Amino acid sequence: MITVRKRHAGLAAAAGVLGGVLAVTALGGTSSAATSRNDAGNPPKPQARVDQVAADASDARIKITPGQGAFNVGIEDPVKVTVSNGKLTKVTMTAVASGAEIPGTLSADGTSWKPNGRLERATRYQIAAEAEDTKGRSTTGNATITTVSRANDFIGHLSPEDGSTVGVGMPVTVSFDKAISDRAIVESEIRVSSSSGQRVVGHWFNDGRLDFRPENYWKPGSTVTVELNLHGIQKTVTFEIGRSQVSTVDAKTKQMTVVRDGKTIKTIPISSGSTEHPTYNGQMVISEKFRHLHMNGASVGLMKKDGRPAYDIKAVPHAMRLTASGTFIHGNYWGADAVFGKVNTSHGCVGLKDVKGGGDGKQPAAWLFDNSMIGDVVIVKNSEDKTTLAPDNGLSDWTMPWSEWVAGSTTH
Repeated sequence: MITVRKRHAGLAAAAGVLGGVLAVTALGGTSSAATSRNDAGNPPKPQARVDQVAADASDARIKITPGQGAFNVGIEDPVKVTVSNGKLTKVTMTAVASGAEIPGTLSADGTSWKPNGRLERATRYQIAAEAEDTKGRSTTGNATITTVSRANDFIGHLSPEDGSTVGVGMPVTVSFDKAISDRAIVESEIRVSSSSGQRVVGHWFNDGRLDFRPENYWKPGSTVTVELNLHGIQKTVTFEIGRSQVSTVDAKTKQMTVVRDGKTIKTIPISSGSTEHPTYNGQMVISEKFRHLHMNGASVGLMKKDGRPAYDIKAVPHAMRLTASGTFIHGNYWGADAVFGKVNTSHGCVGLKDVKGGGDGKQPAAWLFDNSMIGDVVIVKNSEDKTTLAPDNGLSDWTMPWSEWVAGSTTH
């Protein structure tokens, strides 16, 4: 039930969610967040639970270098985790594709950690860290980084990843590590095609990001091929489109309908953004999945008068990112049962009933998490939000009408 009210995410923010990684299940994490709790039969009191959580916030501050979403990281570049006002208690670094844990060394004073050797090329890593302050209050942080490959030395970063299977809403995204002065030449050297025969067109959001998609969602079961020939670098990437799943959140009825391959398979009560912080309307795409995610108001400037974060929830369960600016669909264990399907209480995210720790697979949030994949579409309608969701805010490409999309191409 949490989001940041930033309307236009820059390339750096977008880059953090553009890896076509399946079922990312990292523990920890830091993101934008706000919480609320409503007791049955009473009006919403969103700040009450937030104050309680914030009072227990740790003074320890974790910093991961390079930061969340970094790509083209050199295999010998310094990767480290540091903490101020506390000590690190646990750090894990894992290769996403293989699940292999990378050995590392914690400093004698517990304030820093680094991997023991150089990293592998063209590999996506997740770093999860835990720390405690002098009062024993814990906090967590995480970052996902991608190392450089020879083929990526010029093009920057391409998603989704080669060999992956994604949902019908996943666009092809090329994020360049430097501004492109001649868009037409570069776009002409990138060809995206589908075995479904759908026409695929590119769209430049800025000089550093070029996305490709068809007019309508990809056909389920099709294969998408991306061929690049840039400055003598040739690269071919293929990925599969899985089943079709589109979940529609109705902020007015406070229900979410999950449709798979044209058939409704689940209707779930939800709680979306409050009147003060309404959820975006529009078509969004799941870009990351976290079984637990640390959400802290300080990351988006939401602070209390005493200088503490307005909220600090260490392990929000079953969180799936919908926008780069911080909109998630996730489990909510702090809200009363009467909230779901009845009251919109969040700062912009979509909350589903869950339990603390997320260990009950029968909860609605757990069910959705287990039955969703990167690239699935989530549509929000009837929210009180009057602004327009920027199509480059995460993978919200489908919010842009087709005529405007084609107009953003240099070759069509």
